[in-house]
Amino acid sequence: MPKIFILLLVITGLFISPKTKIPDSDRAKTIRTSVWPKLKRELTAEGFKANTNIYLRIFKEHNVFEVWAKAGNQYKLFKTYKICFYSGALGPKTESGDGQSPEGFYTIGANQLNPVSTYHLAINVGYPNKRDALNGCTGDLIMVHGNCVSIGCFAMTDPQIDEIYTMVYQALSAGQSNINLDIFPFKLDAEHLRIYAHSPYMPFWKTMKPGYELFERKHVPAKAGVRGKEYAFN
Repeated sequence: MPKIFILLLVITGLFISPKTKIPDSDRAKTIRTSVWPKLKRELTAEGFKANTNIYLRIFKEHNVFEVWAKAGNQYKLFKTYKICFYSGALGPKTESGDGQSPEGFYTIGANQLNPVSTYHLAINVGYPNKRDALNGCTGDLIMVHGNCVSIGCFAMTDPQIDEIYTMVYQALSAGQSNINLDIFPFKLDAEHLRIYAHSPYMPFWKTMKPGYELFERKHVPAKAGVRGKEYAFN
């Protein structure tokens, strides 16, 4: 391991857990010790297994962050959080510095966790994804984090991110390889599409609609791929 990297780990308090291979820190461990027992009790009380798979969903217009947990072959809503602050207006992020937070279908893997973030704890949402890149979208390091301040990210309160981050960590450490995070401007139903019918983003939102509808029907996260330069779903 390079000496510079070792020095960075020492200075920041970051380390890679030898058991889970997930980035970790004393801060994150202390938080897990505090909040995970409560979350396990709540999961069990609602009929979930403690280390079940999870699915994340954001609705920007409603400032809502949802955590769904797997029960059998479907996912059921477990927790809903009020987003403290997100940057920009409705519509996707397209370039670095535009002040927008992204919209689309993203995945979270172990290397996207930052347990030593300046903003308490942070999870990289995975922007730009393949569709974003094919359409020339630029920018990176878009996070869900604490501290309730944001420039392009989704900011939560510290107690909220403590729970969200812990659930993500536990799901990954229990074997979930990637966690779907779907970010929508609003519920892509007939009513909202009618309200925003004249938005310049409507063609993009319509490409997201099949993925939204698949989850609404089946309660299983849609597998988002790309055909040409737009989303395609199995």
